[in-house]
Amino acid sequence: MAFSGSSPDSEPTTTPLKIIIAGGFGVGKTTFVGSVSEIPPLTTEAHMTVASVGVDDTSKIAGKTTTTVAMDFGRITLPEQDVVLYLFGTPGQDRFWFMWDELTMGAVGAVVLADTRRLADSFAAIDFFEDRRVPFVVAVNHFEGALIHPIGDVRKALDIEHPVLSCDARSQQSTRASLIELVRHALEATLAEEARAARSALPTRT
Repeated sequence: MAFSGSSPDSEPTTTPLKIIIAGGFGVGKTTFVGSVSEIPPLTTEAHMTVASVGVDDTSKIAGKTTTTVAMDFGRITLPEQDVVLYLFGTPGQDRFWFMWDELTMGAVGAVVLADTRRLADSFAAIDFFEDRRVPFVVAVNHFEGALIHPIGDVRKALDIEHPVLSCDARSQQSTRASLIELVRHALEATLAEEARAARSALPTRT
């Protein structure tokens, strides 16, 4: 993973970055990509079938009749950071987990969406990115009628060191802010990893 910059004398460049939008079933991934993408998002939603009965918990997401079966795709340019983000939303149902490794290949980071009514549904995504050392932030999505918990309490419940922030997946401003925070966090993680590698390469006196 690398971030490229430009010297004062060089032409401005825009760095393309691959970002994963992940989380449990029905947590708002398709909505997130659709609200922030500067191009019409590509979605691969299908009507839910009997295969979902007894598997997917729809008790907190009444009215949901479709689900992503491959991925969602969108794009957003962040001129302040000189980057263009290519967004890949993962399918949330367990039987599509085999696609996650391929979707994540080459990604610089991920936004893990969480619903505090079903916080445990985000654990698998968090474990996935932690195991693969992919930088991520947790964006707590707002749902109408859901109790709003302090972010500090959510972070404590998740027991992670990564950033945790509030997000409304329907709001372009909110989703954009989440992506900016992810880019910042991913850059910091990259610099820290490079510093560790440099220290380990130093000769030691014996």
